[in-house]
Amino acid sequence: MMDWRETLSVSIDALRANKLRAMLTSLGVIIGSASIVLVVTVALTSKKFVISQIEAVGSNVVWAELVRSSEKAQPLSYELTTADMQAVKDTIPGVAKVGGISDLQMSVVAQGVVRPVTLIGVTTGYGEIRNLIVLRGRYFDSLDMETGSKNCVITPQLAKRLFGLDNPVGRDLHVGELIFTIIGVFRERVETFGLSDVQSETVLIPFGLIKSYTGVDTMKVLDVQAATPEDVPKVERRLMAMLLSRHPAGAEYNVQTLTAILKAAKDISLALTIVLIVIAFIALLISGIGIMNIMLVTVTERTREIGIRKAIGAARKEIMYQFLTEAFLISGGGAVTGILFGLLVPAVAQMFLPGNLRVPVSPLSVVLAFVVSCSTGLFFGYLPANQAAKLQPIESLRYE
Repeated sequence: MMDWRETLSVSIDALRANKLRAMLTSLGVIIGSASIVLVVTVALTSKKFVISQIEAVGSNVVWAELVRSSEKAQPLSYELTTADMQAVKDTIPGVAKVGGISDLQMSVVAQGVVRPVTLIGVTTGYGEIRNLIVLRGRYFDSLDMETGSKNCVITPQLAKRLFGLDNPVGRDLHVGELIFTIIGVFRERVETFGLSDVQSETVLIPFGLIKSYTGVDTMKVLDVQAATPEDVPKVERRLMAMLLSRHPAGAEYNVQTLTAILKAAKDISLALTIVLIVIAFIALLISGIGIMNIMLVTVTERTREIGIRKAIGAARKEIMYQFLTEAFLISGGGAVTGILFGLLVPAVAQMFLPGNLRVPVSPLSVVLAFVVSCSTGLFFGYLPANQAAKLQPIESLRYE
């Protein structure tokens, strides 16, 4: 029976005799295993961040707008109306909230300079659908919406440009010939990648006000929030069918969701992860070749030692397992060191990241890094170990 403790002891002694060589040989394994952990961690973090940003915009949101022709004026009957919004709410199952907007390009005077602003009339439910956050004051309540009170909420960029560091809540805002009372300052929860009607300098008012000002009951965009992500495709199809059935045959509508963008983000993240892991595997492959090269040199240098061990009764498999153990210790030690480094970097990076952004470390990546690193060492260590095991005792003892 082979004494594993003796084999391990001999292997450790051999590595101790060449500490620098063993450390340099394991350097490639350290880099490769650390790369696997870091690559998976970065991929998971970026995927989680991008998806959370998209979902914060509203992954359950379906929005529709009229496709406008630049060649000729379109009939008023093509336009989306509050009647369409009510029909969506009453007839399409799986709908949680419905909202809509109508906008006008107006101007305000800021520090003696006339600046363009976007005046947006919003219906009830718009704020919840678009995840608007009130920074100061309040948002519109049911009374504001029902009575069409001349209240407005503005973006922080516009508030700073108009009033500097002063609190704008309660101040009057002159937009063209209209005068509103500012009741709040708002922002979107996340950047909306150009998919929102809210710009840096935007004024929101109740939809009834803009309807009274323009004299028409039309909406630029109709927003529908599905109850669950699973309901989104069904709501999207039924919304399109309903709009086409309620308007003349010539009307064309664009119904969109964030589902496609969400899927694209996941696919890109997966592809990037695969590419980076392949690069990490290449680093491990190079380190494995280095292990094989060093082990072949070691076998040549220790030919007499092998001959002496065989002469005093060491079996062929004992010699093989000794060198395989050395290769395992080099790759395994490098793997553990690399994994610890790979875990340390995210822990340190977490201290410098925003509080709402977490750096998840996948336990699977740790296991994968260790198994692949050790397997690489054993795979590339087999040839030198087999070569050492095949040496003849007499020829080994004659070797100088």
